[in-house]
This record gives sequence, C-alpha cells and structure tokens, in this order.
Amino acid sequence: MMIKKIDLVCIVDDDPTHIFITKKYIELSGHVERILVCNNGKDAFDVLQKLVMDKEKLPKIIFLDLNMPVWDGWQFLDEFTKIPIEEPVKIYILTSSNNEADIEKAKKYSMESNYLIKPISQNHLNDILAENI
Repeated sequence: MMIKKIDLVCIVDDDPTHIFITKKYIELSGHVERILVCNNGKDAFDVLQKLVMDKEKLPKIIFLDLNMPVWDGWQFLDEFTKIPIEEPVKIYILTSSNNEADIEKAKKYSMESNYLIKPISQNHLNDILAENI
C-alpha cells in the first residue's frame, strides 16, 4: 500500500537555525516528499508565482515567518493572496512574535488559528502535517 504524503511544503524564513530545525522535524515526520526553502517573502512570492505560471504543483503548506528582510510575512501574504491559484495552500504563520498586534493582524487574514509561536515542537509540527495529508 502506498503511504500518502504531502508532495511539497515550503518554509519561508531568514533564520538558518529555525530553517534547520523545521526542516529536520518535517523530514523526521515522514509525511512530506519535498521541502522548498525561501529566505524572505519576496523570494517565496517569486518562486511560487513561477510555479503557478509553469503550471507546477504549489506547496500544500507554507510555514511563514513574519520578521524577515526584503519582504516580511505580511507583504508576502498581501501579494500571494492576489495570485489566482486552483488548489488551496494552507499557510501557517510560524514566528517568534507573540505580539498581540501581530496576532490581531493575523485575524484579518483569517489565520489566527494558524498562528504558531517558535520554536515549534516536533510533535506539534507532526500533528499539523498529519492533519493536512
């Protein structure tokens, strides 16, 4: 029997330590085929827009940091939501910010339930991936 996996997950973060940990946890979960890493919101937007234009598969899940250079997570969200995509992409804000203003702002994007504070535990990440298979 073929075990169903998530084809592609994207991590958008500029912190090498968090990228390393998140990637390791995703790999250890065994739920994901491929991981795409972008170091800021602009990079992620460009890469994902190209995937859409090339009719490639988009990541099923994006773990998005808020505080990054070039474009932060909010700028990415503003632009990404304008791309016409056919399959839904689940975005989880994964940030070290437990700032009330950020949590409130996440509600505008209907993302308060997807607001995760770093560092995320391996079990929590595993549960999220398992829910989205």
